Amino acid sequence: MSDFVIDTIKSTGYFGILFLMLAENVFPPIPSEVIMPLAGYLVSKESMNMIMVVAAGTVGTMLGAYVLYFVGAKMGKDRLTQWSEKYGRWFAITPKDIDKTQHWFDKHGSSTVLFCRLIPGMRSLISVPAGLVEMPLLKFSLYTLIGTIAWTSLLAYIGLVLGQEFEQAKDYIGPVSTAVVIGLLGFYLYRVIRGAPDQ
Repeated sequence: MSDFVIDTIKSTGYFGILFLMLAENVFPPIPSEVIMPLAGYLVSKESMNMIMVVAAGTVGTMLGAYVLYFVGAKMGKDRLTQWSEKYGRWFAITPKDIDKTQHWFDKHGSSTVLFCRLIPGMRSLISVPAGLVEMPLLKFSLYTLIGTIAWTSLLAYIGLVLGQEFEQAKDYIGPVSTAVVIGLLGFYLYRVIRGAPDQ
């Protein structure tokens, strides 16, 4: 899996990072914890620029966050709940998921958008309740931008620091990243097969 990410980035450049991070936010086929460190590794090989890597990862994440934000804002809770009852199983979203995320957002406030950008598993989903409660777009953008820059910079820096030792680390990162992706796909298929439980 690590070879696939590296080959994609090498062949498409910064756009590849942007696209992978966009896809990771809307529907995570490859987690950012794999994408950005590998991009950072390429910086250590002097084939990419660190600022551009972070910028591409940030733009891709922001675009993905806006997609989910506007889904929540345009559909509203009632329509989104109805949609999830019919089609949510294909996106591993149930009406109960919607209720739980909105309750969590209401309880902790809009600042959670910032902190959740640093929490795997919550980074993408937090955009939906932000849209549902019509959080001001400027505040949403600011919190998302700050959290996203911090997250992408940290992951890219890890890859940069590993530097030359990344070649040896790839022997372990490859199987681990593949296992993560298989695990995500397995969980997705499990949710699809079960449909929308707890309704």
